Amino acid sequence: MPSLIRLIVVLAVIGGVCYGVLWSFANLVAPQPREMSVTIPADRFAK
Repeated sequence: MPSLIRLIVVLAVIGGVCYGVLWSFANLVAPQPREMSVTIPADRFAK
């Protein structure tokens, strides 16, 4: 039984670290805005 508890604790720590990394990326890293242009073929307008 101690090995099961150790496994659960290790998985919880790994999950917590992954959750913390995702949270920090979502809240602390700001995206760089930039212009975007998309070329639309002329035959799409002919309908």
